[in-house]
Amino acid sequence: MPPDPAPLPAWRAVSPLDHRLEAVTGHDIDTLWSYRDRGVLDEPHAHLVDRHRELAKTQTGVTFYLRLLHRLSSGEFDVDDALCTRIDRTVDQLEEARDQRDAAARKVLAALKPIEAAAAASTPRAQQLSTDDQAALLAIAGGAKLYEHLLTGRMSVTAASGTRIPHAKLQRLEDAGLVVRDTGQPVHAGQPVTLTDTGRAALFAARRTPTTQPSKLPARPGASPSTPAQRR
Repeated sequence: MPPDPAPLPAWRAVSPLDHRLEAVTGHDIDTLWSYRDRGVLDEPHAHLVDRHRELAKTQTGVTFYLRLLHRLSSGEFDVDDALCTRIDRTVDQLEEARDQRDAAARKVLAALKPIEAAAAASTPRAQQLSTDDQAALLAIAGGAKLYEHLLTGRMSVTAASGTRIPHAKLQRLEDAGLVVRDTGQPVHAGQPVTLTDTGRAALFAARRTPTTQPSKLPARPGASPSTPAQRR
């Protein structure tokens, strides 16, 4: 019998709920996953993205067994008892993968509905951030520390990415409640600087992309044949 095709990476899968995540957040899925890894998202959105990743992984399983079933029934192999047994086993595996995907989808919906309800119930103006402030917050989200130069006494923030942020800008971001320092650490050794929940929410809102005219994106290579190419 033919070997199983190699499984596809989870991130290549397209879930049926992608369009709802993109509509309520204003970001495409790849951006949301990137923001989750960089610590930009607040707790509800981070939880939603974690559940979505689980869904994408299970969708990959469904796609895998669909492709295997298609190959087994393509006429490439002799129709014998071994092939029929393999097809029956693959159908069972496909049903199990479908059940896992449906369970993961329910978890995504449970995390998604409160966010959709909050977006529909209120339309508060997001805190306005300049382009420089957005860049600074993005840099801080990836890890940053405030240092004091031992000789000059000048202070500045150095991000893990290598970006330097002036002390005056840090003070403005602190006054706005967007970032916080760990003052328990000595400044000459580096005081960790992190985003507050307010900072994450403001940065996330400021970087939302318009959704009134969404771009048409092709399906990722891991999508099942029945998944339409138009994502939204």
